[in-house]
Amino acid sequence: MAKKEHKENEALDKEQQELQQDENLNQEAPATDAEEQEEHEETDEEKIARLEAELDKEKKEYVFLLAEFDNFRKRTMREKQDLIKNGAEKAMLELLPVIDDMERALQAIDEGGDIDSLKEGVTLIHNKFMKYLESQQVKPMNSTGEDFDSEVFEAVTMFPAPDESQRGKVIDTVLKGYMINDKVLRHAKVVVGQ
Repeated sequence: MAKKEHKENEALDKEQQELQQDENLNQEAPATDAEEQEEHEETDEEKIARLEAELDKEKKEYVFLLAEFDNFRKRTMREKQDLIKNGAEKAMLELLPVIDDMERALQAIDEGGDIDSLKEGVTLIHNKFMKYLESQQVKPMNSTGEDFDSEVFEAVTMFPAPDESQRGKVIDTVLKGYMINDKVLRHAKVVVGQ
């Protein structure tokens, strides 16, 4: 029993110590609040200085962001101008072999070469050029025999249709049209049956 009483006494002592610590804290708390109020009254100037420092910092960051955005805008415009200026460079570079072939064909004509070989050479140049156009997504339009569509074709003239089935259809193509990526690059100039 003595052990039990001893444990109970220790538990009571411990509780009393905790209560006393709580009371001490409660007594100190009002003093702390009073001290804090004094500090607040004393630090209004410090608070103003701190807020002014924060405002200056925010202003500097704002000016920095404005300058950074302006630099970004100028750099983007410069890059865009370079793309526009040099955008056709790759296309022109790929056309140079076709021009070289044309010059060789002209030279062969001047030298009085064989007509059949000249015709074959010009055909090869034409095929090479058409292959290049295909690689650039440019395709010729099929127009003769098609229904007339003012979005795709440009009517040069109207001609009486030989038979009723050709009314409103393209009878002849004066100038071939081309599409690029399913968009009209050049309208086909056509004769339409009336």
